[in-house]
Amino acid sequence: MKKLSLFLLFITCFLVTGCGKNSESDVLADLDKKVNDGKGYVMTGTLEVLNNDDIYNYEVETAYKKDDYYKITLTNTSNNHEQIILKNDDGVFVLTRVSTQQKNLIV
Repeated sequence: MKKLSLFLLFITCFLVTGCGKNSESDVLADLDKKVNDGKGYVMTGTLEVLNNDDIYNYEVETAYKKDDYYKITLTNTSNNHEQIILKNDDGVFVLTRVSTQQKNLIV
């Protein structure tokens, strides 16, 4: 009885997942439409930079808005140093912030 119910469950799952209404081209067309109609996005990730024998790790956050506006924030994970690259109607700017931890160390 257990084998029969397990077999029926397997067949049911196979039929439900295998008989979807969207083909691969339909899914790709929907994705392409959503990407082109989007007004912006936000991505986060990590960046590892190898410079000679030194390795620098950064947390990266990228925000993009339609009409080519963007903001990229790079934060060094070891010393919390933050740099922002910003593009708007006035131009492209690179801003550097000193974190609170660094201020306390400098003073």
